[in-house]
Amino acid sequence: MTKTTVKIDGMMCGMCESHVCDAIRAAFDVKKVRASHKSGLLEIVTQDALDEGAVRKALEPTGYTVLEVSSEPYVKKGLFGF
Repeated sequence: MTKTTVKIDGMMCGMCESHVCDAIRAAFDVKKVRASHKSGLLEIVTQDALDEGAVRKALEPTGYTVLEVSSEPYVKKGLFGF
């Protein structure tokens, strides 16, 4: 599994978070997605790695600015972090 982190400019509230999460859910088969307007981050967990261009294209209609996209292997943490 892969965790893709997207730095987004322009999210101001919980509805903004919902808009970007809905756009990602509509474009990709996600296991988990969450956004934080406070940190300006969107985290996406998928089985396979996502193409940065496809992520940017999926978020383009939302009107928010994608600043950065990065990916890393996703490791599910247990109750005590191990």
